[in-house]
Amino acid sequence: MHSHSSATHCGCIDVHTHVVPHEFPRYIGNRAGVPWPSMRDAQPCHRHVVIAGNVYRTVSHQAWDADVRIADMDARDIGHQVLSPMPELLSYWLDASDAAVLSRYLNETLAAMVARAPHRFSALGAAPLQDIDRAIAELQYAMETLGLAGIEVGSNVAGVPIGDPRFWPFFEAAQACNAAIFVHPLRPAGMERLVGPAALEQIVAFPGEIGLAAASLITGGLLARFPRLRIALSHGGGSIQALVPRMQFAWEKQQALRDAIEVAPAKAARGLYYDDLLYSPGAIRGLLDLVGDERVMIGTDYPFAIMDADPAARVASLGLPREVEERLRRGNAQAWLGRTLR
Repeated sequence: MHSHSSATHCGCIDVHTHVVPHEFPRYIGNRAGVPWPSMRDAQPCHRHVVIAGNVYRTVSHQAWDADVRIADMDARDIGHQVLSPMPELLSYWLDASDAAVLSRYLNETLAAMVARAPHRFSALGAAPLQDIDRAIAELQYAMETLGLAGIEVGSNVAGVPIGDPRFWPFFEAAQACNAAIFVHPLRPAGMERLVGPAALEQIVAFPGEIGLAAASLITGGLLARFPRLRIALSHGGGSIQALVPRMQFAWEKQQALRDAIEVAPAKAARGLYYDDLLYSPGAIRGLLDLVGDERVMIGTDYPFAIMDADPAARVASLGLPREVEERLRRGNAQAWLGRTLR
């Protein structure tokens, strides 16, 4: 543990962690060839996630075992994790009725993990956004019946950017439910331009994808329409640091853009929240300069390969004033979640 931690600190809140259930229910629908997930044993303490007959990813017991997570959290000065599904499990490509069944299972699995250690975990559920009515119904069930903190959404739904107005009824319901929204890259654009191994999807394509999602939220008018909605972008907003100055400059220079985009892009960017998963103190400082120190939170991508293994040390390395550091460690996450955490 980094020496900067002390008894006066509460542990950090990690807003970006993923869960894969130990098991999935059998598919009981009536369609053939459905890419329904299943689990298969792998090496000790690991299981394969199998989708459409292929191993999508091999995950360890960190992905489903609350006790293993808590031990890892204690070793890393993490007081609280916000759980969300592995993004591929959002399954926007399934028929909506099948996706609703899978979302319900994921949400009940997450709620059970929170119930096991409510002072250590909060959770963001899944909603079948390929069908807005079903998505709103699952959002309301997740929030009102299961007590989840919000919903994780993909950066796009079957290629439609998350800022598209067709999703506004869902976001209106999310604002009414006081739900936190976490946007995560999914099926990113530009895959055909990558040269090298498959892992480059997460490494190279995700930043551009989450930047496109952020831009759609800014240019599509969502934030102006629903000003109390609390939306966080994973992976530090990706390419947002390159996009916002360009968008702002063009917005100031071109009347057509000012007519089309109600809120100045620089101001809109400061209305979103961001995790700090940028791997570099300089990049995090740049994000703080762009969006302010009340909008950036710790996020690690636990338990996956590109996770930040020592987020407390990374924040401490920024040399911020103590009150600003505490906002990054805990305060901003609580504001985004709309909850006070012990």
